Amino acid sequence: MIVAIDGPAGSGKSSTARAVAARLKVAFLDTGAMYRAITLKAMRMGIAFTDDSALERIMPQTSIEFEGAAPDTRIIMDGEDVSGAVRSDDVTRNVSDYCARDVVRKSLVEQQRLIASKSSLVCEGRDMCTVVFPNAEVKIFMIASVTERARRRQKDFAAMGVDKTIEELEREIAARDAKDSSRANSPLKKADDSIEMDTTGMTLEEQINFIVDKALPFL
Repeated sequence: MIVAIDGPAGSGKSSTARAVAARLKVAFLDTGAMYRAITLKAMRMGIAFTDDSALERIMPQTSIEFEGAAPDTRIIMDGEDVSGAVRSDDVTRNVSDYCARDVVRKSLVEQQRLIASKSSLVCEGRDMCTVVFPNAEVKIFMIASVTERARRRQKDFAAMGVDKTIEELEREIAARDAKDSSRANSPLKKADDSIEMDTTGMTLEEQINFIVDKALPFL
């Protein structure tokens, strides 16, 4: 069984997907963290997102693994725990550019499908339902107002010691939405058979229960 969750940045995909996986006792595949890991590595190496040749070279040389059970899954890149580093402000601002490259997406989608072939899982990202797992048993498209998403991002950044205003984050989120929705490769969009879920005003527990109820018949 695959539970696939799509949606824009800050809609609550990651935290909800982790909790759903824990509740269902299945694996959690954080595909967004995989793209963030590649972005982090490329930036550390000084590779521009437009340098497809260099990106193509590092993809097969990069090991991305997940350790631990949801909701405390850690992402390990080349033997290093980068769970915190991939959530940095720099990575957040640049990940859309790197993950839009064909060479990056093709490699990671292959890895994601291989992982899913081995066990039931919950996954989240921006093209899970439309591209990566179009035949998933449960497909959810999570949305939330820009202000609500900015509030969530502000809380996340505050935990990392980064101070940003709601207005600044609203501008960044709106720009990210435009970039993700207009890219030629796997743009952000709702699959025809996805269930739309507006998380504005919903508690985390309400979000978890909503998705778990949809998934239980397939276990």
